Amino acid sequence: MHPGAITSYIDVAQLTLYAFWIFFAALVLWIRREDKREGFPLVSDLPGRVPLEEGAFMPAPKSFLMQDGSVILAPRAEAPEAEPYASPIAAFPGAPLEPLGDPMLAGVGPGSWAQRADVPERLWETGAPKIVPLRADHEFSIPAEDPDPRGLPVIGLDGLVAGTCVDAWVDRSETIIRYLEIELTGAHVVLVPMTFATIGGNPRRIRVKSILSTQFANVPTLAHPEQITKLEEDKVSAYYGGGWLYATAERSEPLI
Repeated sequence: MHPGAITSYIDVAQLTLYAFWIFFAALVLWIRREDKREGFPLVSDLPGRVPLEEGAFMPAPKSFLMQDGSVILAPRAEAPEAEPYASPIAAFPGAPLEPLGDPMLAGVGPGSWAQRADVPERLWETGAPKIVPLRADHEFSIPAEDPDPRGLPVIGLDGLVAGTCVDAWVDRSETIIRYLEIELTGAHVVLVPMTFATIGGNPRRIRVKSILSTQFANVPTLAHPEQITKLEEDKVSAYYGGGWLYATAERSEPLI
């Protein structure tokens, strides 16, 4: 027998290869179970919302200690998500959804949002809200060499004035502006994500090309005037994202 052989048909290299196959298969199965701690069991999108996968392949609950001292189990029993304001265009799983009512508030397509916790993101060091308006934290300011959006008119997709920027909301952990606070007619205040706004022109103004000037009135509002929750962040951004498809009838039609 050649060096390394155990019998006439088995040698060390062969056993090493088998051991690797067994280890790799066990690793894949373990990872596949661990990635089911969030978002499982899957639920059918057909009427009845039947669970698609649960039971033996689900991992045992594991506890996670959160920053605020609370403990979360994963996986865990969760309340079913609210039905979207939309209906499938056909009776098969994965069929496209047709929005019902105002498509920009239907929560589908580019206007969809995640059901995040309705609490603000907080700073690790102090536990204070991470995103606040500049008026709430005087340690932050806009550099003189940068354009100050406060006081500038806000122009919608139709070229009309929707309101005036009255403040900027800063992310204190990243030191960047996340939102612009806009005062509409009648003192109604909404936020615009900074990534949806462009500051420029002569005279200087703020352009938001995703929605019409009249559609600012339906932007989801905040429960607290000086803090925004994770759920509110998703809903506000989703509204402007939905505008790129639903703001006008032309945008929702094919190019050809």
